[in-house]
Amino acid sequence: MTAGARVAVIGAGYVGLPTSAVLARLGHTVTCAERDEARFGALAAGRVPMLEEGLAEMVHDAVASGALRFVRSAAEAARGAQFVFVCVATPGRGDGATDLSAVEQVASELAGALEPGAIVVNKSTVPVGTASALERMTGAPVVSNPEFLREGSAVRDSLHPDRVVVGADDRRAARRVGELFSGTGAPLVVTDALTAETIKYASNAFLATKLSFVNALAGLCESVGADVRDVVLGLGYDRRIGFDFLRPGPGWGGSCLPKDTDALLRVAEAAGYDFALLRAAVEANAEARERVVRKVVHAAGGQLSGRTVGVWGLTFKAGTDDRRMSPSLAVSRRLMDLGAVVRAYDPTVPPGPVPSDLEGIVLCADPYDACRGASAVALLTEWEEFCGLDFAKVAGLMSAPALVDARNLLDPAALRRAGFSYTGMGRR
Repeated sequence: MTAGARVAVIGAGYVGLPTSAVLARLGHTVTCAERDEARFGALAAGRVPMLEEGLAEMVHDAVASGALRFVRSAAEAARGAQFVFVCVATPGRGDGATDLSAVEQVASELAGALEPGAIVVNKSTVPVGTASALERMTGAPVVSNPEFLREGSAVRDSLHPDRVVVGADDRRAARRVGELFSGTGAPLVVTDALTAETIKYASNAFLATKLSFVNALAGLCESVGADVRDVVLGLGYDRRIGFDFLRPGPGWGGSCLPKDTDALLRVAEAAGYDFALLRAAVEANAEARERVVRKVVHAAGGQLSGRTVGVWGLTFKAGTDDRRMSPSLAVSRRLMDLGAVVRAYDPTVPPGPVPSDLEGIVLCADPYDACRGASAVALLTEWEEFCGLDFAKVAGLMSAPALVDARNLLDPAALRRAGFSYTGMGRR
């Protein structure tokens, strides 16, 4: 067993920081490198610059015990390390390709800086075949160890993973990396690097397809008069299907599913395979967002020009402050394109200076302010605080009490008793 290893983690983002904290919790000594000045400054001052349940406490404990420290460069972090984890962003490009510039920059910094016998571990989501390229760039064995973290529960997912996947042509190196996580008790899947990289894409593609299916199912329920809640109940009790990822909504988003489905489609195309099923899932996701937009237009009286729409929730899901590829933002932009003034509230976005990704949206201090003068309100992120609102007060602030619940979070009967015109997703 690889106990008490010296580990470097390159990148303190949504993957790198939880990975660092959990490896320290598992008994390893971790040095985490972060080149972004603002993020490094926050970490050096003892602040965790992201919303992630349990992460701040775990980072604080690891730093206090001496098991975790932060530095500025990959080369400095790699000094003395037996394992170097690459956890940097790999955003998608407009054509479906993956931007590997951050990974390549790290590889160039590590070349010549690695200790003899050190193993490079890639956690960043990369195109199939990247591990071999990194081996050529770094001169070290590279193990693919894809992450399967859900934002908002990354700590829990890291401490109690469903499985740990490690892949390399050098199976001994792969097993050594797997042993770093032996304290989790998770099943270990040891394979080659190409297969490990494919597992990551396949996992996200399957989840995206499942979400697209339930959103399309909600549309079918509306057409035939069925209630999607009971349909999902009947599906979910089947152990072959399960309840996870069977909640209809305004489409899937975030930093992973959109870019990973696009990347896998590109991989398939390059290999000469027509992945029609996945392409249909991506198209169904776009249609799910448009369905929500149509619901809001209908709720607001048939047109949006000059009208105000309140939006509750801007992050791509509750429990995180991440707005990358958020379906809420996609819907909000479409509403603005149709002439609406969008007043929005999200508990992670304070009023004040408007971030560039929220340009044109009026940011509000609370959910009541967001619905002031609105012809309709759209609940787009499933924050629990929306369940406890005074809906009589909400109705009094609106020009017309119409609510589109794109997450099926609220009680339709209670809202209708309060005088609302209520529209859900696949609700009878």
